[in-house]
Amino acid sequence: MNLRVAMLSLHTCPLAALGAKETGGMNVYVRELSRELGRMGVEVDVFTRSQNRAIPRVVGMGPRVQVIHLPAGPEAPLARPQIHAHLDEFVDGLETWRLTRGVEYDLIHAHYWLSGVAALRLRDRWAVPILQMFHTLGRPKNRAARSVAELEPAVRLREETRIVGAADRIVAANDVERAELLRAYGARAPRIATIPCGVDTELFAPGDQAAARRQLGLDARPVLLWVGRLAPIKGLDTLLDAVGRLHAAGTDPRLLIVGGDADDPPNGHETTLRAQIRRLRLDGAVSFVGPQPQERLPTYYAAADVTVVPSYYESFGMVALEAMACGSPVIASRVGGLVTTVRDGVTGFLVPESDVAALAERIAALVADPDLRWRIGREGVRWAAQHRWPCVAEAVCREYASLEPIATPHLAAARCHE
Repeated sequence: MNLRVAMLSLHTCPLAALGAKETGGMNVYVRELSRELGRMGVEVDVFTRSQNRAIPRVVGMGPRVQVIHLPAGPEAPLARPQIHAHLDEFVDGLETWRLTRGVEYDLIHAHYWLSGVAALRLRDRWAVPILQMFHTLGRPKNRAARSVAELEPAVRLREETRIVGAADRIVAANDVERAELLRAYGARAPRIATIPCGVDTELFAPGDQAAARRQLGLDARPVLLWVGRLAPIKGLDTLLDAVGRLHAAGTDPRLLIVGGDADDPPNGHETTLRAQIRRLRLDGAVSFVGPQPQERLPTYYAAADVTVVPSYYESFGMVALEAMACGSPVIASRVGGLVTTVRDGVTGFLVPESDVAALAERIAALVADPDLRWRIGREGVRWAAQHRWPCVAEAVCREYASLEPIATPHLAAARCHE
């Protein structure tokens, strides 16, 4: 009998377009991990909250992998704290799905705190173990917040603490997150496994810069790239100030901003950023490209001279890893998981968060030195090769197997293989 996993990605669907408000690295992680597990012979059902009643309830995502959209509250986007009030409906819907199909799950793999709360309720019914991954944590996010509006709610902090104490196993993306779980949440060290996030090195691979620029209609000016959600914590305001400083000093880089909601009016933060661009007189230097399908991102990474990740907090920094896989030199903030994702001076450079002068200086130095860019890019490709998704899935499967004493007897026989 094969191992069967209930994968919970409650607040965001792994099939959603990247770069919008509720999508990002976690979507990529759940999608790519699930697909790789399916290739290894694991049966994976990914459960997510339906945000659009027009979307099919069940969508195949690869061999032995499917995504199930369950109603829980209005079938429309909701703020994450609001979703908490509909978790019972989600759990009941999932249980109905299981019972009507006669399915039994060997374990629950939960992503983010909302999924963790649902997982605890399901464990009470199923008596199977939980493997939890948070992706981001509320307490370090609050330390990085720049305003009261950015603070995570108290319910998240309470629930994260409860999940940490109750989960059978926790996956941290790096040693920084592991230390945070131990220090701020009182996690027990033996329950934590550290498994870095992955990258698709077949999709994200070095490309021809001149061809990529022609494809994107770019001129000969230096190109800076920023990729992500348009949220204050991503530090785009610091990068804009740095670009303004570079222009004032006579350097003329072009900044491409990839991300945001393509179909909606600009959110409040995007409106603020556009006002900042006008104030800095960068209208001709900064382009909002909008969200792009993942298959298109390697073209942007190939076209860029530098990919900049100026976040105030990152649990891992998947954009940095994708850029490195494409040979694009990375400059990132010295915060959170970026400290381990980017090897300072080897695969990229780290600068203090919010330090406009340091960021501008490092960008200028890297843009002016093609030999350094080539060396940093080459080392980035080598580093990214150690983070392929099959490696991640293999490590996750070892954690599944470690739960054998709690899980059903056939779990050991379902250990993953190449």
